[in-house]
Amino acid sequence: MRMNGNDNIVEEVMSKNDIVDVVSSYVKLSRKGNSYFGLCPFHNEKSASFSVSPNKQMFYCFGCGEGGNVYSFIMKYENCTFGEALKQLADRAGVELPEYSQSEEQKAQKDLRLKMYEVNKEAALYYYRQLKSERGAKGLAYFKNRGLSDETITGFGLGYAPMQSDALYQHLKAKGYDNELLKETGLVRFDEKRGAYDTFFNRVMFPIMNAAGKVIGFGGRVMGDGTPKYLNSSENKLFDKRRNLYGLNVAKSTREKNVIICEGYMDVIALHQAGFKQAVASLGTAFTSEQADLLKRFTSEVYLTYDSDGAGTKAALRAIPMLRNVGITVKVINMKPYKDPDEFIKALGVDEFKERMRTAMGGFMFEIKQLENDYNFNNPEEQNKFYLAIRDKILLFPTSLERNTYIDAVSKEYNIPTEELKQLVNNKGNDLGLVKNVVKKDTKKIAKQDDPILIAQKMLLTWLVNEPELFNKVSAYVKPEDFIEPLYNFVATKLYEQFEKETLAPANIINMIENDEDHKEVAAIFNAELGADLNKNEKESAINELVLKVKLNSLDYRTKNANGDLSILQELIYERGKIQKMHIYL
Repeated sequence: MRMNGNDNIVEEVMSKNDIVDVVSSYVKLSRKGNSYFGLCPFHNEKSASFSVSPNKQMFYCFGCGEGGNVYSFIMKYENCTFGEALKQLADRAGVELPEYSQSEEQKAQKDLRLKMYEVNKEAALYYYRQLKSERGAKGLAYFKNRGLSDETITGFGLGYAPMQSDALYQHLKAKGYDNELLKETGLVRFDEKRGAYDTFFNRVMFPIMNAAGKVIGFGGRVMGDGTPKYLNSSENKLFDKRRNLYGLNVAKSTREKNVIICEGYMDVIALHQAGFKQAVASLGTAFTSEQADLLKRFTSEVYLTYDSDGAGTKAALRAIPMLRNVGITVKVINMKPYKDPDEFIKALGVDEFKERMRTAMGGFMFEIKQLENDYNFNNPEEQNKFYLAIRDKILLFPTSLERNTYIDAVSKEYNIPTEELKQLVNNKGNDLGLVKNVVKKDTKKIAKQDDPILIAQKMLLTWLVNEPELFNKVSAYVKPEDFIEPLYNFVATKLYEQFEKETLAPANIINMIENDEDHKEVAAIFNAELGADLNKNEKESAINELVLKVKLNSLDYRTKNANGDLSILQELIYERGKIQKMHIYL
């Protein structure tokens, strides 16, 4: 559940952010009846199936199934956490969020981080102004020679650190920042002989921002032949290279369904300038599992554009399993005959890059292609080892559907009999117990989707939300505990509480559900349309049938679990007789 002791503030913020006002600042909406409709921002569509209900304070897309309240929309659109959405909407409504109880040490650490953000922002502005000044001429010339426009330079906040080794230090001291704070940021270093001196000087500067758009560090490329050629901020309380990606602050807000991973800052910038604003890069280190987890928040598909040399291939082979392990589909773009995206786009242009994306090789097949280099195909033993290596890689996929897909692909590519490779995989898979588990899980899921009792529970909840006047009539026979499915039981309990207080607000219930799948299912329940084409008698018949089905199922369940208790059984017999005589009149 999302709300605990902060229910009141969460509800207050939501009440002051009308969902139509909020969503219409992102999506063009048109009124149709009691709802508003527009093109869904979460999938590509030509006809408007995205609806926003001012009465329910909820949105729902009848095309892709995304739905929820104003918090859900901001979280999905901005790719942010619930806390971040709460803060954004509170700021929008002018609601001051309460300070949570913190120790003195926690407060001190929070204050330090805020001051470090402040210093980094000031440093970024300083470097940018230097680039535009006379002494930044060679830095500006470097960026211009790399083909960057003024708009791109400004958009990325690119800058220049002057030759003077303490220029930034003197600037920040003049702003009133003390030495201890500057030391914490890593922008200034202190030495007994040299005194205070800047970490970056005589370098073009790349501000590094976190996903929220705050400057957390810098990368600098030296002008001339100095070393190191590239230098990043040292890790500190704000800057963790393993958990951030360059360009993600922009990439997360694009409507693209994929992310392009590059090796360097200039590759990211070149791709953004060419229109591929979903490009990101690691921060001077190899791709990490933490970065894979971070990307999972924003996308389910990644394109790798690592350099087309041995090091680039090695980097791709390292990244592919990390991304796959968090459920991201991976494709590898062929940059040849050029080394990287920057060179490629300058030489062949945007359309050819799009074509390379369209024909990009799947991550798995890329791994198999590279695996070829480890074996001598003229040697039967080596060839057999290659087949076994393929088998082991296929078994890394958790479902039989995925395994069969790659068995077919590999068989076709390497002229291996499909059934023989499948047998090789299944024999090892059976030993590991993989096939049995997957089949059992899929069957259970399908059974739930088709269960008429669960469908009846969902439909009854939908009727209650869409036509609140039914509550007094339905609740005389069906209680929250009659909804046996745990998720529906939770929703019914909260819904009945709202009805009894005469404060129907299904959007508030959405706040309490964290699991994405459950969130989506409840949004569908609350936004489904029932009875539009039914006359009074047909509607009456439908509701009575649902009430009877839900109640009888509940009585059967409770009878099975009465453990022979006569008092309980007598009560259940009475209830069964009552429900058999039931008829709800509209």
